[in-house]
Amino acid sequence: MAKQNEKTNAERFISAYNQIDYALRTIYGFKRSISYADLIRKTVPLNSVVRKYEDELIDYGRLRNSIVHKTNPNYVIAEPHIEVVEDFEKIAKIITTPPLALDKVCKHEVRVCGSNIKLKELVGLMSRNGYKNIPVYDGNTLKGVAIGLNILESIGERVLQGDNIEEYLTHTPVIDVLSTIEDTKYFRVCDKNLTIETALNNFYLNRRLQIIIITEHGELNERPLGVVTIADILDMNAIIENY
Repeated sequence: MAKQNEKTNAERFISAYNQIDYALRTIYGFKRSISYADLIRKTVPLNSVVRKYEDELIDYGRLRNSIVHKTNPNYVIAEPHIEVVEDFEKIAKIITTPPLALDKVCKHEVRVCGSNIKLKELVGLMSRNGYKNIPVYDGNTLKGVAIGLNILESIGERVLQGDNIEEYLTHTPVIDVLSTIEDTKYFRVCDKNLTIETALNNFYLNRRLQIIIITEHGELNERPLGVVTIADILDMNAIIENY
């Protein structure tokens, strides 16, 4: 029997349900007229956490309808198991207060380079430090990102053409092979409030995305506070799993 002022399992379960329902409708602007089940299904493409826990969220929605009276949603007619309640509360917490990428997974020591650096120096930098993608700045302004795969392709094209690779690497500035701000399918710039959920969804929606650069306000004329790359996806999923 619950202590005085201590919520019952049903009350905790309904509270988690209401938190999720309110948060998703508020964040994505869905009307009150659509059902909870439709809300979940419509949010699947928009939210990585909902996508991960879609089946559980749908099942828990059905359970919610089973533990309250049809004509009085405040009248409880059944009590869910504590394991179910705790699992639903965990999902509600991730959806309503997702962890920030900058706090949990971000690489804060960001390797950047200037726009006039030659490819030979850049390739050496990537090789020595294990970086596949390096933001390129002109002063404090982001000009684009040196994408390792793109640079490798450009070198391969020169090889096929029979060009002098040493000369190409020595004299070509990175700006000539840059993925620029006009072509941002390979990178994004986000502000410091980027959540792990949003980062995962960015990678899910754009399979070419290689790196997310985080700055104070998400502006191009700000130095990076950290970066998130495709190599962090497994870590981000693990953080959500254990949050």
